[in-house]
Amino acid sequence: MAKDHFMERNEFELLTGYYSPVSDAYMKEGLAAAMHRVKMCQLAVESTSDWLMVDSWEPRQTTYQRTAVVLDHFDEELNKTEGGILTKSGQRKPIRIMLLAGGDLIASFGHPGVWDPQDLHHIVGHYGSVIIERTGTDVYGFLLSHDILYQHRMNVTVIKQLIHNDISSTKIRLFVKRGMSIKYLLPNPVIDYIHAHKLYSYTK
Repeated sequence: MAKDHFMERNEFELLTGYYSPVSDAYMKEGLAAAMHRVKMCQLAVESTSDWLMVDSWEPRQTTYQRTAVVLDHFDEELNKTEGGILTKSGQRKPIRIMLLAGGDLIASFGHPGVWDPQDLHHIVGHYGSVIIERTGTDVYGFLLSHDILYQHRMNVTVIKQLIHNDISSTKIRLFVKRGMSIKYLLPNPVIDYIHAHKLYSYTK
């Protein structure tokens, strides 16, 4: 949906998108080990996409990396180390880096103590965000009510869901745990990997 949005408007040339799985230090209950999540993301993009990639810097870290720091990592690698994108004219231009997120993640910006206000200014003000609507989330209403997001609203792109989809990683994990089918919810190589490594299975 994000790719279609930018292609239709021809405002930016979309170069690539990166999955950046969180490290084991995040300590979220129910998550598989980072090595497995990286592999599943790699299997997913290899079988379904010609523009998405997986970056393993964040999951390799031994401490939790805030989202603002992860975006700084991409800026460092793509713009400072690589020098940006080489254009047809032979000049290099900086790559615009943005956080792609679902409306449910953006809603967490308003939860007290979850996000540091300075990080939010850095993420949305310096980089910008592309928000995909999620079923049951009023993204526009949240943008209006959240002071920091409203301040940087011109740096936020909201993409309307044309087909409603409330599939989430949490639901996938629960389906596997309960022995329910996840066919058609994930690419087949990822489903095979989950079963082969007995991820998310219920154990007594």
